[in-house]
Amino acid sequence: MEHITYSYFPGCTLKNKAKDLDVYARASAEALGFTLKEIPEWQCCGGTYPLAKDEIASKLSSVRALAAARDAGEDLVTICSACYNVIKQVNADMQNDQNVITKVNNYLKNDDIQYNGEAKVLHYLEVLRDVVGWDNVKAAVKNPFKGKKIGAYYGCLLLRPGKVLQFDDVENPQILEDFIKAIGGTPVIYSERNECCGAYTMFEDKSIPHARAQKILGNAQDMGADILVTSCPLCRYNLMKNKAEGQPDVIYFTELLAEALGVKDAVQKEAVNA
Repeated sequence: MEHITYSYFPGCTLKNKAKDLDVYARASAEALGFTLKEIPEWQCCGGTYPLAKDEIASKLSSVRALAAARDAGEDLVTICSACYNVIKQVNADMQNDQNVITKVNNYLKNDDIQYNGEAKVLHYLEVLRDVVGWDNVKAAVKNPFKGKKIGAYYGCLLLRPGKVLQFDDVENPQILEDFIKAIGGTPVIYSERNECCGAYTMFEDKSIPHARAQKILGNAQDMGADILVTSCPLCRYNLMKNKAEGQPDVIYFTELLAEALGVKDAVQKEAVNA
């Protein structure tokens, strides 16, 4: 595969609480033949897509990132589920909603930015599936997860709204299971893998995310999962916070990828010496 460079939007959480999701992704990308080039001076995407039709200002940071990727002649890659969800929905607005297009470009004209949805937004997993290819990922694995039963946890932000994100089948996604197979693990299918963990309700009623997390983790445990993998920092936080003894740990998929590719130790050594 020809070496490819992508414009990269890490997002706020990958710079603090979810550093592992970021650093293992970068190292694994290099091992697989592509580079994540961080966009300069990016701003927080906001974490949630604004549903109000007249809400424009909160979309501007996403548009700035999209315009930067377009101007670099690169596709825009994200890893965090929330960042992916927000930026891809905003990009769809900038392709299809003339009201949003006009108002956003009026806001940004003083920055000499004119954007009309020209960039392509990809999740890191889509790069693995559609560009690198699962066979090539498998061929690069040095430490396969043989005998490890791994459950995929999609949550809601990677998949919905399905017509806009077009990431995978909303009801029966396969991309994380294919990832698990590529690194040598055994995928565990359980019914709660694409259900919301309820994390966004924690400030209103903490019993809701606790109950949701227990339903997800309990279901995965009953189906024999040793661990769960996710790309959502909020989901990981909520599930681990509400995990009961004996239930599977939740790990970022990029950490498993780095371990399978044999680059995890080098990343950890670099972090210690930094």
